[in-house]
Amino acid sequence: MENSVLKEVTQNISFLVENRDIYTLKNLLLSTHPADIVDLFHNLDEKKMVYLFSLLPSDLASEVLADLDDYSRELVLENLEENRLTQIVEEMDSDDATDIVSELSAEKAEKILQNIDIEDSEEVRELLQYEEDTAGGIMALEYIQVNQNSTLDEAIQEIRRQGEDVEEIYYVYVIDDNEKLVGILPLKQLILMPGKTRVIDIMEKDLVTVSEDTDQEEVANIAKKYDMVAIPVVDPDGRLSGRITIDDIMDVVDEEASEDIHRMAGIANDEEIHETSAMKVSRTRLPWLLFAFVGEIGSAMIMSSFQASLEKIIIASFFIPIIMAMGGNAGIQSSTIMVRGLALGDIGLRHAKRQVFREFRVSVINGVVCGTLLMLVIGVWFTSMDHHLEFGAMLGISMFFIVINATLVGAVIPLFLKRVKIDPAIATGPFITTSNDIFGLLIYLGLATLFLQHYA
Repeated sequence: MENSVLKEVTQNISFLVENRDIYTLKNLLLSTHPADIVDLFHNLDEKKMVYLFSLLPSDLASEVLADLDDYSRELVLENLEENRLTQIVEEMDSDDATDIVSELSAEKAEKILQNIDIEDSEEVRELLQYEEDTAGGIMALEYIQVNQNSTLDEAIQEIRRQGEDVEEIYYVYVIDDNEKLVGILPLKQLILMPGKTRVIDIMEKDLVTVSEDTDQEEVANIAKKYDMVAIPVVDPDGRLSGRITIDDIMDVVDEEASEDIHRMAGIANDEEIHETSAMKVSRTRLPWLLFAFVGEIGSAMIMSSFQASLEKIIIASFFIPIIMAMGGNAGIQSSTIMVRGLALGDIGLRHAKRQVFREFRVSVINGVVCGTLLMLVIGVWFTSMDHHLEFGAMLGISMFFIVINATLVGAVIPLFLKRVKIDPAIATGPFITTSNDIFGLLIYLGLATLFLQHYA
């Protein structure tokens, strides 16, 4: 839904809610896609959102609830009666139902599990045993499987029988007599081949699977690598446990991207936008702020050791902000590329030298351009200063080396952290800013001192 349309719809919905026009509201909601309802909810205040959710039928409510952000979902769950929540959970696929139940208190979750269908309850209890960020934690138990010895006519009958519980059929999985996954039945072949053809004769045997304990980020990378819209999950014995569909894979991509952004800012991955505990937020951010604090104290000490030089060339202090800022920006650009590449698997530790060398070449070009521009500025604007051309050359050389240093640090630090088993996303930022300030000041003030000694 476009922003202009969403704004107009939001205003109309707000008016209808204020006037309690239930009939019109229900008709509007029933004719709106669940994803658009989610967008609508995000633009309404809390009371109106909760009221509108109460008007949704259980099947539509289950789709909307699964797609709401964490804060909105928590708010809705707090206002749902037990019977209503039970009806909604029963409409959900096993993976979405598990996500909802896991967010409830232990007491409330147990009541819901006791009230829903026994088979659904057993599936949710099974999925709750897996770690949240693993393949087992995000997989669904709804899938279609046929025996390899079946004919295509028999397979079609089995698909019709099982298909009632499966919302989207991406693949038909083939198992042997021991229930081990042995292949995938192409839907095209299922339609075109004679009905007496055996499944084993036309199934695809090249399988891409993940284990139940595979990290969800690796699952997303595998789906991207092999262009898969659903990935089968197998147990240690090779038996089919479930499947992870494209919608859950996209959720993982979004979640991992947000997590990396939070970590690059020095924020713990469990900190939510709407976190209410200031003390808890402080505990997650403070260690990285203290790390940066210590680094900046070091920078201050470096500047104090060059006090005599700065007093004699006051103008040198004017350019400290631009020198530091350009170095910091170069380091952030380089580290962003490296952290993203490592996270997506595009950059491996074994082949990292090539990427580092590429960053070095880029830094040389950028350093030459930025350094030259700074020299020209000094040459044009500071003509009244003695030895202004030499001073400009010193600034340009400083800029050149600082850009190279910051870029290489930004490229190497993520690789080092990855090798020592530390998430690069969470620690790279503070390392970049601190090292740039320390080494950048040493380079700049060291060259400024040499300039002073030569031309004083």
